[in-house]
Amino acid sequence: MRLAVLAGLGLSLVLAGCASAPPPPPPPPMSPAYPAPPPPPPPGGPGTTQLDWRAIITSADRDRYQRRDAAWSLALDQARRQPGSGDLAEVGTLIDPRAALRGPALSPGDYRCRTVKLGSQGGPEGLGYVVYGWFACRIDQTPRGLKFTKVTGSQRPSGLLFPEDGGHMVMLGSMSLASEPAANSYGQRPERDLVAVLERIGPARWRLVIPWPENESNLDLIELIPA
Repeated sequence: MRLAVLAGLGLSLVLAGCASAPPPPPPPPMSPAYPAPPPPPPPGGPGTTQLDWRAIITSADRDRYQRRDAAWSLALDQARRQPGSGDLAEVGTLIDPRAALRGPALSPGDYRCRTVKLGSQGGPEGLGYVVYGWFACRIDQTPRGLKFTKVTGSQRPSGLLFPEDGGHMVMLGSMSLASEPAANSYGQRPERDLVAVLERIGPARWRLVIPWPENESNLDLIELIPA
């Protein structure tokens, strides 16, 4: 609003020196009737055809995505009240639901990643959290956009990343287990499907937030830093 007022004053001074006509009124204030334009999506590589995730997501994953705040709340409550495995205090803002920063896009390449599981589907008898060690992950530029793949470990999610807004990206993916090859079957095996939100939480630090995973926890976080 201050910028609009200053711009109007500057324009008035210029017009006063060169014409007698009254200056035009300043632009209307920002309001729901005048929403700010959304930021452009992260650029894709040559030949990239980026689809809209809303046309692809399954109804089950749409429900998970819409209820991700509830997953945060339940999982953090269980993590505080129930015993766990690993040093949860060491992960810092990774487990802060308010830690997301603007501009989630990250570059293709190799990353180190670790998974933190919060909450227990087994209720009060299960572990409230589990902090795993570091594994290898990758971000690849594909003809359909950026793709995340967890390369090592016994649980290896992978999926396409879709621009959503300046605060996050949406990943639709699948889970591969044990010695299985990387999963590429979204929508075909519901028990392996997952939806995730990619957020930047530091200068070179990101997280994938997976609400309501199929097994064990109520919220999975995958931290990524450049390898």
